[in-house]
Amino acid sequence: MKRKLTPDPGPAGPSHGPRDGLWPGLICKLPKPLLVVPMIVQWLVLALRYRSLSLPSAADPMIDAGGLAGESKIAYFDQVGDAERPWLARTAAIVSEPDAAARVRAAMDGLGIDFPIIAKPDIGWCGFGVRRIDDPAALKAYCDTYPAGETLLVQEYLDQPGEAGLFYVRRRAETRGRLLSLTVRTPPTVRGDGTSSLRDLLAQDERLRGRTSLYGGAALEQVPATGREVPLAAVWSYRMGGLYRDRSEVMTSALEQRIDVIASSMPNLHVARFDIRFESFGDLSEGRFKIIEINGAGSEAIEFFDPAVPFFTAYRGILEKQAMVFAIAAENRAAGFAPCGWRALLHAYRRQARLLDRYPPSN
Repeated sequence: MKRKLTPDPGPAGPSHGPRDGLWPGLICKLPKPLLVVPMIVQWLVLALRYRSLSLPSAADPMIDAGGLAGESKIAYFDQVGDAERPWLARTAAIVSEPDAAARVRAAMDGLGIDFPIIAKPDIGWCGFGVRRIDDPAALKAYCDTYPAGETLLVQEYLDQPGEAGLFYVRRRAETRGRLLSLTVRTPPTVRGDGTSSLRDLLAQDERLRGRTSLYGGAALEQVPATGREVPLAAVWSYRMGGLYRDRSEVMTSALEQRIDVIASSMPNLHVARFDIRFESFGDLSEGRFKIIEINGAGSEAIEFFDPAVPFFTAYRGILEKQAMVFAIAAENRAAGFAPCGWRALLHAYRRQARLLDRYPPSN
């Protein structure tokens, strides 16, 4: 059974007064295309103001397309300074070839890790293609279905109960960066009643019922015992049904300083979300964690997908984040870093979209 986070220093998220907005959780229920339309309109307005359609790609100029789309995940890890590498989950990159499974096993030996492991795409999004691999047979099946010639990552599995996204920003004129938010993820979970199958329990869950196809066929027929909590996915992303809670109130100066030192060891990193695993809030407050992924200027402001956040508060925050990325990119452009150009950005997005359709399913 998955351990619970302890100690828990407070409520599940910040309180929002009645004037902050209406309809808590509505932003989580709206279709994604509907959510994106205002962001596209704002993007075009900002592009006119700053005279560049692809300007945000200069926010993190040392990452392909600034991390807006199609960037390599291992490239972020490769840019972390040597002194800060102990904070990274042990990870290796392997090109998918006929002997990929054997090469992954060799990489595992080199990293000093054993099953279970996490296998995931080097170019990915929202947990597509991410799988927990428990044995050599599962590894071979994953490698056999992975797109040939593309890079996959093998990463140590961290059996820690906490996962969070830390949103970090450093303006060009600032000597130190800041954490703007801390969002805790928990896996999609149902509680057994002793008579209902997992499929039936999902049908009763308003938030998860639309994701039934993601969780695997025959396994959904099992009937969990009364009170048993069953996690449904190894990936805790929003797409897979993970629950997000804004816990920015637990951020500490020690945690912020630790993230800033790591980020500052990377050349010209100004906007990023650090996805981490941690043992307890006590460890987190003291800056003890492992980084499983770093995302650049295209990283979502996931704190606004907390169901407790009022709709207008969430939408305002998403648009403010996008405006901030444009402003930071403009500062970098003035310092000599050119954006990638809209054709290169469109190419990166299209390549990423094509790959997402070819990856093995998440589990």
